[in-house]
Amino acid sequence: MELIRDLAAISGMANVLSEPEQLKPYLSDLSLVPEGWAQAAVCPANAEEVSRIVKYCGENHLPVVPVSSAVHLYGSSIPKQGGVIVDLKRMNQIHEIDLVNRCVRFDAGVTWKQLTEALAEKGMRVIMPLAPWGNRSVATDHLEREVTTSTVYDYGEPMQSVEVVFPNGDIFRTGSASVHGYPNTPARGANPAGPGLDFYRLLQNAQGTFGIVTWMSLKIQSIPKIDKVYFAPLQSIDYGMDFLYRILPRRIGQECVILNRRDLAELLADSPEEYESNLKIVPEWTLVLVVSGLLRRPEEKIAYEDHFLQDVIQSEFPDIRLSTGLKGIRGADRRMLRILRQPWQNESVYWKYYGDSGCQDLFFITKPEKAEYFVDTVKAFLEGSGFDCRQLGAYLQPIEHNRACQVQFSFHYNRFNPEACRQVDELSFQTAKLCREQGGYFTRPYGRLAEYLYDGAAGYRSALKRVKNIFDPENIMNPGNLCF
Repeated sequence: MELIRDLAAISGMANVLSEPEQLKPYLSDLSLVPEGWAQAAVCPANAEEVSRIVKYCGENHLPVVPVSSAVHLYGSSIPKQGGVIVDLKRMNQIHEIDLVNRCVRFDAGVTWKQLTEALAEKGMRVIMPLAPWGNRSVATDHLEREVTTSTVYDYGEPMQSVEVVFPNGDIFRTGSASVHGYPNTPARGANPAGPGLDFYRLLQNAQGTFGIVTWMSLKIQSIPKIDKVYFAPLQSIDYGMDFLYRILPRRIGQECVILNRRDLAELLADSPEEYESNLKIVPEWTLVLVVSGLLRRPEEKIAYEDHFLQDVIQSEFPDIRLSTGLKGIRGADRRMLRILRQPWQNESVYWKYYGDSGCQDLFFITKPEKAEYFVDTVKAFLEGSGFDCRQLGAYLQPIEHNRACQVQFSFHYNRFNPEACRQVDELSFQTAKLCREQGGYFTRPYGRLAEYLYDGAAGYRSALKRVKNIFDPENIMNPGNLCF
């Protein structure tokens, strides 16, 4: 076949896949998006090979679908119009851990497990989302702007410079990595801005429709010397949010999350049996707050934050009960710190699959004071639709000192039951529509939801298509996603 021969001339025959069994893993993911199809998959070794592949596909009007790891969650890596899968798994080098500029540069194929272990050897860490898959691409999560568990504003935008192959095959670097002489310049690519336009914004949330990122630079920070993990059962989400309004803008705490019973029970379990046991003892809602002492005077830092917390609780929030443990769960503080600082450790089963075999996530941004309203609205809607809300995970993530909040619902179901898949797909979509009508801000839409949201924003969609036409006039980059 001519296509296979030409791809092999670029990356070698051993790195080109074309048999049905070889392509099958690329045609679906953990979402409810229908299975796709592709003519071939190719695994390049570097940006130059990626460039040649993209140029070849453009000349032959073949769609290009970038893939960066073994785990994909939302359907954006499924080939919807055929074409060539560009699998970046061979590009998995950590190029530099820069302790002076506090950043790390790594390939798109580097996983969370790989990166966290390499940084830990240097006494450093990277801010991460809640318990990411260990074998999922770090670059993918940051390009998708997965919300991190740290509320510290300094790390609200951890992504720095990137290298990208545009649809015409050009290799481009953003931010301070674009200057002459990189990577031997003092800036070391540690600034995402300019010169001029901030091109990295073009690539975030684009789902591979504007180019293929080959490496990325992220902010890093020192591993704290001392950590204290606090748990606080919440009778009212609003009350908890008011408490966070009081402490987070004062830079009290590092990681901070609010979890419902199901999510907390799953996170603190090492087996399905332990999950069932946890369900019986954890509160309906729990605030988790980590206070940390870094390199300089860590004991004094912890003492200061503890004093501030106790003063605020005594004078303003007497119903907040901070504790370093959870009744009935041994070592809950150590477990939770590991969960917040490392990718998921159990390689046999991910935490969201202890109770069921499938999980459909729905997430959006809102004001913290509206979080409880959305939780109540969604629960009432689902109960009215016949959905068992015990199958609903819920997770609230304060953002940048509680300036905003991500609300995430997880619909659990049996993915081996076609009718259950159909019902959850429709129910989650209708729930998203309801939340959108009530003011939920969907910054990362996928699949059916993307179509619905862009249909309601005609001017925005038109502007996006004009920009897309400049960079990708043949629409070869991951067509079928967003509004392209």
